Amino acid sequence: MRVIRAPQQMGQAVDRLRARGQRIGVVPTMGALHEGHCSLIRRAARECDAVIVTIFVNPLQFGPREDFRRYPRPLATDLRLAASAGATLAFVPPAASVFPPGFQTRIAVGRLGAIWEGKVRPGHFTGVATVVSILFNLTRPHRAYFGQKDFQQAVIIKKMAKDLDMAIDVVICPTIRENDGLAMSSRNFYLNKDERKAATIINKCLTQTTELIKSGIIDIESIRRFMKEKLSEEPLITEIQYASMYSPQTLDELERAGKEALLAIALKIGKTRLIDNMIVNP
Repeated sequence: MRVIRAPQQMGQAVDRLRARGQRIGVVPTMGALHEGHCSLIRRAARECDAVIVTIFVNPLQFGPREDFRRYPRPLATDLRLAASAGATLAFVPPAASVFPPGFQTRIAVGRLGAIWEGKVRPGHFTGVATVVSILFNLTRPHRAYFGQKDFQQAVIIKKMAKDLDMAIDVVICPTIRENDGLAMSSRNFYLNKDERKAATIINKCLTQTTELIKSGIIDIESIRRFMKEKLSEEPLITEIQYASMYSPQTLDELERAGKEALLAIALKIGKTRLIDNMIVNP
């Protein structure tokens, strides 16, 4: 696996790949790679001729009270994992080359970016969409791979690619979980032993709510109440930011579960913010 840091060199490498007629897959990451990221890289390697993994901690998507400086950056480990999973190239640009002095342009993502995470983290998806569009321009992939755990992000990127005619197939891949059901996330590193154990309540809530819906309880009031009651059983939860049932297409809250519904949760355990979701087919 070749490591590239300069955008110009990245462009030259992509030119060579495309000149040979190779299909390019990209896996955008902020580093701190885990099995969830590796599953995306392996799928990209199966479906594409060349796989580019981008590693860039994007300052635009962090709020003023969030953990940009504290975010883990184990680059040597990340590169080893990316290579072992099948990456062809790793793009690790310095911040100054992605956002040079005088950079002002932002991508506004509209209503999809103002709800859920966007309501709790204003401006977050503007930062995400802006950096992803830059990375897409630099890597010029045929396919881009994102995990279902960040469902809203994947929906927004898919809509951006369609609206801006980027000719990129955005692929949403299943969430990878630990043995106890906790969704793999770089932020799990922040949890102490007790908090890590407490975090399993999220998957338990999603699983039990799914069973409730499949039993015939499909109205939003009952579902929302059940989710809140289940989560309130865990004393280490310091804040529940949202926990409800939504449309996987529009992300609007559903009044009743139909052919397909999305259960989504965002909460804090101690100071660590975690999100997860589960698709339900009643």
